[in-house]
Amino acid sequence: MTTRPDTIKRSPLIESRDQLVASFARGEKPADRWRIGTEHEKFVYADSDHHAPSYTEQGGIRDLLKALEEFGWAPVTEGGNVIAMTGSDGSISLEPAGQFELSGAPLENLHQTCAETGRHLEQVKAIGEKFGIGFLGLGMWPDKTRAELPIMPKGRYAIMLRHMPRVGSMGLDMMLRTCTIQVNLDYASEADMVQKLRVGLALQPLATALFANSPFTEGKPNGMLSYRSHIWSDTDPARTGMLPFVFEDGFGYDRYTDYALDVPMYFVYRDGKYIDAAGLSFRDFLKGELSVLPGEKPTLDDWTDHLSTAFPEVRLKTFLEMRGADGGPWNKICALPALWVGLLYDQGALDAAWDLVKDWTIDERQALRDAVPKMGLDAPVAGGRTLRDIAGQVVDISSAGLSARARLDAGGSNETGFLDPLREIVRSGKVPAQVLLDKYHGVWGGDISKVYDELRF
Repeated sequence: MTTRPDTIKRSPLIESRDQLVASFARGEKPADRWRIGTEHEKFVYADSDHHAPSYTEQGGIRDLLKALEEFGWAPVTEGGNVIAMTGSDGSISLEPAGQFELSGAPLENLHQTCAETGRHLEQVKAIGEKFGIGFLGLGMWPDKTRAELPIMPKGRYAIMLRHMPRVGSMGLDMMLRTCTIQVNLDYASEADMVQKLRVGLALQPLATALFANSPFTEGKPNGMLSYRSHIWSDTDPARTGMLPFVFEDGFGYDRYTDYALDVPMYFVYRDGKYIDAAGLSFRDFLKGELSVLPGEKPTLDDWTDHLSTAFPEVRLKTFLEMRGADGGPWNKICALPALWVGLLYDQGALDAAWDLVKDWTIDERQALRDAVPKMGLDAPVAGGRTLRDIAGQVVDISSAGLSARARLDAGGSNETGFLDPLREIVRSGKVPAQVLLDKYHGVWGGDISKVYDELRF
């Protein structure tokens, strides 16, 4: 989630709705300037007893952040607390219960992305060893209750934690007990954004299935393959979902602006503090009628903050965020950006992917989204097929897109090798969660603690 430092220069006031629409157009870039931004979260635990460290305890989250300075990272503070680190590889921030997130730098190719991921994981492993701390690659805490988890000292999280139970039954689980992998990608024009957003939304359930990795809750199987994805079904319907209007004729920046304006607010950031505006209307804010800031109008930074509080399966900012994947082990992290870069960054692949999904109805897309958390690759798609029937085809389309990009490393290899973990899933027919469940019921003998050895970074 967005991290705001204590000191920040105020951005220009928003004088009209047209400025909101134009904010999306400012994200347009020619293809030679398209970049890849990869974000991945991991759970932090103590080696001694697997507890989730608090912010302030010795060797806890604060100490971990500060220790990263030895690798050239610089602290970001809020209210006097270090809440993030910034550096040449992007930023390291904290999710609500102390999950570590790398929001990577915008990079030109997947070779750079995977090198960045490797540097980050080597660094956090090195500092973890000093404090007896490990990092776990899963989509959901396998054994922790909400009450066992700490809360990080970030103002926006306090507001969200109060608000979430008002609008859904699982919002606190989303905040405290989940991790994800995400990739942020560019678009060239409004039409390009529309095609990419449509393909991204339609195929997001496939990404969820391929990366499904959250089958345990509080030490037992939960009946799902991606419980993290299931959690989003009852987090906050006003800011989540498959956005059916995206597939309507005439969709573009203007229509997404309307959607975002109708998403209830969480907060406004002023003078280093988050002001609780949960449930209030950004439309009222535009008119200077926000009850918590009477007479004041929003800035462009306020709009940017607000866009970050919508949580659809694919999110539009000045780039597109692919949000459907569970957190996972080191060897899966680079596969997620590889899948989407291959599908969206080559026009031939993008057209082929759209041809595959363009005839699906809104109801079929929603039914697929609803079925995937439990059924994975067995979830039904249009035409009497399942995701299993099209998964190999989609991976092949992505591979063709990566081949066409022809981004080579020093050894002359292109980017297609990053899809190998997905090819293995397609070949075996088993998503990561099913592999874990087999071990839980087999060699682990029902001992969930074995997952810490299995998925430790």
